[in-house]
Amino acid sequence: MPEYGRGVQMMVDIAVQIEDREQRQRCANTIVKIMSNLLPSSASKSDDEHRLWNHLARISHYKLDIDYPVDIIPQEEVQAHPAPLPYPMKPIRRRHYGYLVEQALEYAKTLKDEQERQSITECIANQMKQNLFIWNRDSMDNALVAQDIESYSDGKLHLDPESFIFEQVEESPLQSADSMKKHKRKK
Repeated sequence: MPEYGRGVQMMVDIAVQIEDREQRQRCANTIVKIMSNLLPSSASKSDDEHRLWNHLARISHYKLDIDYPVDIIPQEEVQAHPAPLPYPMKPIRRRHYGYLVEQALEYAKTLKDEQERQSITECIANQMKQNLFIWNRDSMDNALVAQDIESYSDGKLHLDPESFIFEQVEESPLQSADSMKKHKRKK
């Protein structure tokens, strides 16, 4: 543990080699006092003491055979890796639109009010065009977005690409920085 320094590590190594258990215990108590002086903390005394004894056990690689005044976290728990988080993989028809766009279209299909359904469909269409722009600028097409809306909604949602005016798609500052890096590499 680098925060305690090489001196503490050497003291712990010496304490592990001491054969007399009583002397080893006194040495460990002294090392913990030195460690507490090196890293003063604002935590309560009992929490601080528990932490220091656990650090002493870790520094000694759990080879220090003493009577610890607190419960030490076992080596298996300290070195155990957390279980991997389950990543919910949901089927997505077109990955460039994403799962949220699909869910928004499903929601729009259920709306009864025609005006509200149309306004939400237009918002979703603008988002779909933005996603296409991010994914691949060459495939960005208003007619494609309108066609995909109809196929996603099983023909329940319609968007006329001739009459609907899409919002202007612009590069975000992050995208422009990425493209500038690519241009610099090509030169």
